[in-house]
Amino acid sequence: MPNTEASKAIINPTTITEDHIHVVAAIIWRKPDRQQFLITQRQKGKHLEDYWEFPGGKLEKKESPWQGLQRELREEVNIQPNRASPFMQVYYRYPERNILLDTWLVDEYEGEIEPREQQAIMWIEITQVDEYRFPPADIPIIEAIRNSGRAGT
Repeated sequence: MPNTEASKAIINPTTITEDHIHVVAAIIWRKPDRQQFLITQRQKGKHLEDYWEFPGGKLEKKESPWQGLQRELREEVNIQPNRASPFMQVYYRYPERNILLDTWLVDEYEGEIEPREQQAIMWIEITQVDEYRFPPADIPIIEAIRNSGRAGT
């Protein structure tokens, strides 16, 4: 997945002084074999429309990343995460906005995954990521998953 834009990313930043949008996203491995993870397609009319991404969204004011992750996953894919751990953060400067993408590994959840915002969803293996177009901020996360060699374990 060659992408020179990914070189603009700051991985796990320690401080951010610029205005930015804090976004939470989930890496959810399909049970029971944990060889596929969930991606969703951005809707028409939104920034980076039609790109594929990890489910999640913007934090609301005074919301912790964990609270935001729980809310976003309920709203977007109809699940309630019960246990998750931080995976990595990526700070990315797009021409029109700066984002801090805060990704979490969701280990346990309740509910059946289904799209709740009329978005397309897919379960894919890490070997299939080159078939999908991801936002530049997601590329370091995908590379970290690919380089872990552990799939969803």
